[in-house]
Amino acid sequence: MRISGFSMVKNADKLYYPIKEAIESILPICDEFVLALGDNDEDDNTRALVESINSPKLKIIHTVWDLKKYPNGMENAHQTDLAKNECTGDWVFYVQADEVVHEQDLPAIKARCEEFKDDPEVEGLLFKYNHFWGDYNHYHTIHGWYKNEIRIVKNDPDIHSWESAQSFRRIPNFDGINYRVQEGTHKLKVAAVDAYIYHYGWVRPPELMQKKKKSLDTIHKGVETAEEKYKTLENEFVYGPLDRVATFKGTHPAVMKSKLADFFWADKLNYSRELKHPNDKNHKHIKLKYRFVTFLENIIGREIGGFRNYILIRK
Repeated sequence: MRISGFSMVKNADKLYYPIKEAIESILPICDEFVLALGDNDEDDNTRALVESINSPKLKIIHTVWDLKKYPNGMENAHQTDLAKNECTGDWVFYVQADEVVHEQDLPAIKARCEEFKDDPEVEGLLFKYNHFWGDYNHYHTIHGWYKNEIRIVKNDPDIHSWESAQSFRRIPNFDGINYRVQEGTHKLKVAAVDAYIYHYGWVRPPELMQKKKKSLDTIHKGVETAEEKYKTLENEFVYGPLDRVATFKGTHPAVMKSKLADFFWADKLNYSRELKHPNDKNHKHIKLKYRFVTFLENIIGREIGGFRNYILIRK
């Protein structure tokens, strides 16, 4: 059995993405790792950062992003597919540039891949999520943050990244353009794996968090719309009162050691319960609706609604 890891990225270094840690976290169980490295800005150091991994398993393919051909976030999916298409494993293991896997979960992940390698009913594996917020000690348990997502799929040419690369779908006769197509597509049948994705997409200095949000808005809404929007916004993202966010009691992946040591923006965070900024009230974990739904979910023991682009098989 062969497992191929893969990802895509652009300007990871200047936007504080832990891409090196993401790759290193799953490399021990991968036979290869394919990275689609986009046309980074001149002041970005992502290529050197990734090459410092210095592993014979790592294969870098250089790509060019085209937001006009792939608008509305679809370039994310297109870049993901470019990396997936170069994978040679029986399974392909996707980590986004801000997603890291804990070393304690690697044996369970590999065991599930072995278990279902020859099972045609299982097309992918479903992971649990820890969404960190502001720093490395707080994470979201509020309704509205996806609790599960597909990150390993069979190496099938009809399985493609979907929408803005959050998930995967089976898309027969895919035209290679419309990654948001729904008609004629199929949700994947997946089995759960007892493992977490540690999502650090919302852990960075406030100024870089705002720059990352602008970058994502550019990918999803276009350059002109993003430029106009951020003319009127502050230079620093406001995380809000962290005392209203759950405290993380576990351990972080070992590959994140240097990132944790590099945490330097505590003085810019609000560690109280007080709403100190006008933007605080805009966060989901502050809004009464989301808090109420979370309360109900905790009572009934399951998620109410939410994005669910898969068919879970109980195996």
